[in-house]
Amino acid sequence: MLFGIVLLMLILMLLVLGLTVFIIVFWMWMLVDCLQRKKFNDKLVWVIVLIALNVIGAVLYYFIAKEEKRNKRK
Repeated sequence: MLFGIVLLMLILMLLVLGLTVFIIVFWMWMLVDCLQRKKFNDKLVWVIVLIALNVIGAVLYYFIAKEEKRNKRK
C-alpha cells in the first residue's frame, strides 16, 4: 500500500516537473521569437506582455502575434 502511494507521488512529481520544463521552454521560445520581430513598437508591447503575464502572455503571443506573422507570409 505504501509503495503504491510513493510510486504515485513520484509519477505526479515527474509529470509536474515535465510540465514546468515545457512551460519555461515555451515562454522562452515566445520571448526569443518576439525579440526577433522587425517592428519596434510591436516588439516593445509584446515583451512587456510576455514579462508581465508570463505563461498567459506567451499563449496570447502564440495565438495572436504568431498567427498574424503566418498570415502575412501567405
